[in-house]
This record gives sequence, structure tokens and C-alpha cells, in this order.
Amino acid sequence: MTDPWVALEPGADPSEHARMLRRAHETFTEVGTVPRPVRSVVAESWRRSARAGVGPDGTASVELADGDLGAYRAEHPLARVMPLFRELMGTFAADGEHLLAVCDAHGRLLWVEGHPTTRRDAGRMNFVPGARWAETAMGTNAPGTAVAVDRPVQVFAAEHFIRRVQPWTCAAAPVHDPRTGRVLGAVDITGGDGLAHPHSLGFVQAVARAAESQLALLVPERPAADTPELTVLGRDEAQLLVGGRKMRLSRRHSEILVLLARHPEGLTGDELLCALYEDESVTPVTLRAELARLRRVLGPGLLESRPYRLTVPVECDVAVVERRLETGAVTAAATAYTGPLLPGSQAPAVVRLRHRLADGLRTALIARSDPDLLADWAHAPWGEDDLDVWRALATVRPTAAVRARLTALEGELAAPADWPGDTGRRRATPA
Repeated sequence: MTDPWVALEPGADPSEHARMLRRAHETFTEVGTVPRPVRSVVAESWRRSARAGVGPDGTASVELADGDLGAYRAEHPLARVMPLFRELMGTFAADGEHLLAVCDAHGRLLWVEGHPTTRRDAGRMNFVPGARWAETAMGTNAPGTAVAVDRPVQVFAAEHFIRRVQPWTCAAAPVHDPRTGRVLGAVDITGGDGLAHPHSLGFVQAVARAAESQLALLVPERPAADTPELTVLGRDEAQLLVGGRKMRLSRRHSEILVLLARHPEGLTGDELLCALYEDESVTPVTLRAELARLRRVLGPGLLESRPYRLTVPVECDVAVVERRLETGAVTAAATAYTGPLLPGSQAPAVVRLRHRLADGLRTALIARSDPDLLADWAHAPWGEDDLDVWRALATVRPTAAVRARLTALEGELAAPADWPGDTGRRRATPA
């Protein structure tokens, strides 16, 4: 199995694989050992289920019903993206005789919709709104396990811990609060063996990402109406929006504003000289002249001296990415990152910040191991030569194209440093 999170690779015989899994499940419930061909993610889930006291013949309990369920659903954050879930998954579920299910962070099913016959069959095992399908209650199952491990997961046939659930196949992905990174719940597709395909896992991953993006738009992270906004990611010259006026700044003025926005307490002339200029021969007079020109561009009252500081807080897109990373909202951070910080700048402090921001985000992407997020970075201009990201992508999405690109990139980076035409592409970490 090249992808441990995918239950069944294309070309495999579902019936034969299901038989092997049933035998493995019987072995585990009888003697407590997990034989092959059980995937590591499932084996670990089985062990957690057993430690939680889940029995293989258990039944889901309904914890929320009628008015309590309706009130809870109405107040839940995922209620805001249910129209999106239905738009993206409703027809697929109905036509394929599958179910769309959404659970909260405790594994309680909030919505179960789809083909009527499939809903009726699922109802016999209490796969219904209000029922608790947490891994600690129902053992290994896609929505419960996705919430437990905070990863998209696919569960096929006898990989389910509860025997009465083993005729089913499901794939689920967690959905996070775009601001805090907190798990809100999971979106799930449940049905028959036809879902035992990598595409179903990729499908729910894409739906979960769309939901997180929609939540970010519904509760936009916007500064106060009178707060100046500084945009510096993916552009060599900053754009400043202040007082309803949009202006494009020179590269040097862009660098100065980035630094002052990060230091509301202010910076002395000597501190700014060290932060902006590699050449130690640049004099304070040169800096003062540059700041005088910037003050005229900004207009009166926004830039003061002794120390040099901005008189009002400035919202910078760099800070937005940093805040989202700090709270674990990796998808939202990746969405806000539109490119390296002032990529043409050679100001020492800006270069350091550029590397720190890019490295922090790419590290979070590699740790999250979301193939779509990794692919977005790898195929962006700033990530096309990022060896670490391509290696991570090849682990979770080992397609022929990804493997070919990784092989080519490893060959390029293995070439001597002074080979003709070397343009610095051997560095894996993006600038």
C-alpha cells in the first residue's frame, strides 16, 4: 500500500481484501494481535478502541433527539456550511446510493442525508442524527476516527471495529475553525464498496477544505474600517490602503513600512539602518531623506520620529498568516499566503522575516500531510523546487507525475554546485 490513509488501491479485489480483513479482525478480538494486511492507521485505531472498552458487538447510542438536536445543530458552526456540503456532495450521495454525514468534534452525528434506502439501512445500526459515533464509543469508523486523529481517513469493510458496521465503507475529513485551528467536526461519505477508492478520500478532503475557506469568508478576518492595510506578500512593491486611498509604495518604502508595522513601539535610526542596509557605509542622512519622502507619500500624522514609528496600528498580510499558523489554522494560513514577502528585497531584516514566514508555513504543511495543500505549494512558483515538500507530497500522493518531478528535482540538486548554468536552484527552502 503506497498511501497508508487509502483503504483499497485501484485494481485490488474488494471481496478478497474484505475476507482477509474479517480474519484479521477475528484474530485481534480473540488474541489481541493485529496481523497483516491491516493498515497501521487501522491497527492503531483498533487498539485505541479496545482500550476504550468498545466491544465488537456494540451499538451506537442516540444522545441528541428532537428539539435538543435541532437547537444544537442550529447553533453549531458547521450549520453555516451545510448548504455547501449539500451542493458539493448531495447529488453524488443520492446518485451513488451513499450518505452525506456531518459530525461534531465529539463524534456525534448532526446530519445524515442521502439515498432513502441507504438511510433506512444505516438507521438499523443507529447511523442517524444525534447518535454518538466517536471512536471511543463505536470504535474504528471514518467520522469518529477522523476527529480522533485529526486526519482524513478511509475505512473499508471489516476495518470497522463494530461487526454490524463492517458491510459499509466510509471516508471522512476533519473540518477546522479557520481562525483557531480547532476541530469543529468532520464531513463523511458513507456507502458500499464503491467508495473504497482513493478518489472518495480526496473528495471529502476537498470538501472539508472548501468548508474551511467558506467559514473564513463568512467570518472575515478584517481590521477596523479605519485601520490601514499593508499588502506585501507575493509582490516587490507594497500596496497600502489608508483612509480609502490605495497607494503603491517604492521598494524601500515598502521595507520600512513592513518593519515599522512589526514594531509599533518604534525603531531608532540606527536600528533601521541595520535592518534595511547591507552596506554599512550608508549614512543616517540617507535614511532620514528616505523617511522624509515616505512621510510626504503617507500624508500628515501617520509617521513620527524619535523613535521612528507609525501613529496607528497597521494590519499587514504577513501578520494574518502568522496568527493563523500560531493557532493551527494551516489551511487558512496557506490561503492567505499569496507568495514570498517582498521577494526582490535584500534588506537583511526583511530577508530574515521572509525565510521565517515561508519556513514556518511549509513546515506546517509537511506536518499536516494534506496532499492538496502540499500540491498547492509544490506547484506554486515559490515551491516548484522545494525538495522537502515534493518528498512529502510523494509520500501522500505517489502519482507518476509527482514521482517523476521528485526524481528530476533530486537529480538537479545532486549536481555539482558549479555546474554551468547553476542559478541557485539547488536550495530546497524557498526564499
